[in-house]
Amino acid sequence: MPKDSDAFVRAIARGFAVIEALGRPPGRHMLTEIAQASGLTRATARRVLATLVALNYCEAEGRYFSLRPRALGIGLSYLRALPFWGPAQQTLEALRNEMGESCALAVLDGTEIVYVLRLPARRILATNLAIGSKLPAHVVSLGRVLLAGLAKEERERRLAQIEFRKLTPRTIVERTRLSRELDRVSSQGFSWIDGELDPSICGIAVPLRDQKRTVVAAISFSLLSGTINEAEAKARYLLPLRRAAEDIRAQTYST
Repeated sequence: MPKDSDAFVRAIARGFAVIEALGRPPGRHMLTEIAQASGLTRATARRVLATLVALNYCEAEGRYFSLRPRALGIGLSYLRALPFWGPAQQTLEALRNEMGESCALAVLDGTEIVYVLRLPARRILATNLAIGSKLPAHVVSLGRVLLAGLAKEERERRLAQIEFRKLTPRTIVERTRLSRELDRVSSQGFSWIDGELDPSICGIAVPLRDQKRTVVAAISFSLLSGTINEAEAKARYLLPLRRAAEDIRAQTYST
């Protein structure tokens, strides 16, 4: 929606900008920091902060401001609104315990994936990824599945927005090559990526579909690169992933 539209409520946009500014980086922040991070004037940021304090989304301690637990409810509202999120928690926990590998559920947001569930295994490399974390979609298996699930025109529009960078020696940085790879992912129904975001991590992912067979999310295993190749990963992990995706779909859309 254009910002100059009659339907655009600028005050709400400013409130969310301040909430996001308060959440990165973690800790307490002064008014000047918040205004700069949110792109607002000091006066406007001060009024927004006063409102958030009054609503208990934020607290003030001297010259410092920080988010209160109530702010977490904004993100939880989105998760609870996802019809498949509840069934996925139990299914993916069982999958992680069965296979002994980290598994995750993600959705697409523009050209990034957003983790809505992540269950790490002890043997995988430690990362700071958690619910709400974002990664470039085109360099992770979850993202490739989600991009491949888009209609052709929409997929090309998203690809045009990607800023291609050589993150590792294996990263695909050519749009035409990535487009061909997404065609392959769409045809075979899964994605395998080895070391394109992090040279030490590989992964395999499959789509989660709704009752109309539209791709609404993706689930994956994250593995240690160098310990397994695509053929081995497909033989070991593809069927359990597809079984889990179908189980989540059945629980969510059976009625």
